[in-house]
Amino acid sequence: MRISVSVTNYSWRDGPPERRLAEVARAADHAGLDTLWVPDHLLQVDPTSTGDAEMLEAYTTLGFLAARTRRIRLGTLVTAVTFRPAALLIKAVTTLDVLSGGRARLGLGAGYHEGEARAMGLSLPPIAERFARLEETLRLAEHLWSGHETAFHGTRHHLENPVNRPFPVSRPRPPVLIGGTGEQRTLRLVARYADACNLYDLPDDGRTVRRKVAVLARHCEELGRSIDTVDKTLTTRLSAGENTDDFVRRCALAGEWGIDHVVVLTSGPWTEQGMATLTRAADELGGKR
Repeated sequence: MRISVSVTNYSWRDGPPERRLAEVARAADHAGLDTLWVPDHLLQVDPTSTGDAEMLEAYTTLGFLAARTRRIRLGTLVTAVTFRPAALLIKAVTTLDVLSGGRARLGLGAGYHEGEARAMGLSLPPIAERFARLEETLRLAEHLWSGHETAFHGTRHHLENPVNRPFPVSRPRPPVLIGGTGEQRTLRLVARYADACNLYDLPDDGRTVRRKVAVLARHCEELGRSIDTVDKTLTTRLSAGENTDDFVRRCALAGEWGIDHVVVLTSGPWTEQGMATLTRAADELGGKR
């Protein structure tokens, strides 16, 4: 069971955010955790926080984190496909991969937050259009990361001379994670294009997670792919005061549901105590890269 950390809250009160964020990143890096994820929002959308709380732009933040770490992977959980032009997004992830020495991950989703879109003047087309853009962005990433420099003509994106140099350091390309749990569209896109999916830890004794994993397995089988080649991640929240033993037991239970990898967030900013719990859990679970 691998362990990653998701930093969703930047409202530290005991020091400047650049120092506290760097401390969390270095702790995760030294602990051998798999990936350091950040949300891609312009407003704070964590339900345990408030909309006017501090929020940092995702890809600037990932560049900052790349310079302060050495081995941990870096990505967004996840970027809404409507936030940036597809070619610009792929270039941003490629740049992160090059400058971090091959540690970038592309986290991508259809987008969902209507309130944020209205508040910040962002595009949020109807859901069918968002999913069409999601699939075409995944196709374009394949095209550019495969080294093709021929024209790309989709239904929404037309690139006449798509040069994407330097090439990513990751081989064969930066890993792709698709966020979302829709059984007909999202999980089928995972089976077709992605290296990882991201599911949610719900208080139903794993019934939803087991069903989603089973649906993903069917999609993979239909496409001639083994589900074992998909990294099945589960986002879960570390409770205040939760000890290592209890957290390890929760991770082991998630493994019984078919999960390979837990992505851990917390209410409020990460603390030294919280990071120490993840470090000990990674030692016990063998959850290190």
